[in-house]
Amino acid sequence: MGRRKDNPVLDKSFNFAVRIVKLYKYLTESRKEYVLSKQILRSGTSIGANVHEAVEGFSDKDFQFKLSIALKEARETEYWLKLLHQTKYISENQYTSINDDCSEILSLLVSIQKTLNHKNDPNQNDEGDQ
Repeated sequence: MGRRKDNPVLDKSFNFAVRIVKLYKYLTESRKEYVLSKQILRSGTSIGANVHEAVEGFSDKDFQFKLSIALKEARETEYWLKLLHQTKYISENQYTSINDDCSEILSLLVSIQKTLNHKNDPNQNDEGDQ
């Protein structure tokens, strides 16, 4: 659908997935953590996969649906990052760095969703969004 060119959310979500894979390796190899690491691997890499699928979607509806899944996965990833931090599997610096990236992706996805919602229903109210 021509959404691929100069797409920050596509690039950022892919780069984030690379960071998540590296975090998974660190957690399993250095910290010997195997349960939470699988959860964050699934949700954190799913963001980029769904964004990629959205960009390659067949319709605007398909695009919006895949982005809504990416948004849910980003929120789940935020949860797992917080849990890994609070249980001392990752340091404050590690948490802050990767969580900032996750928050940036979340903001982009929310912004895109709001734009799409207004495009589909210009009379829609912003209250309660996000």
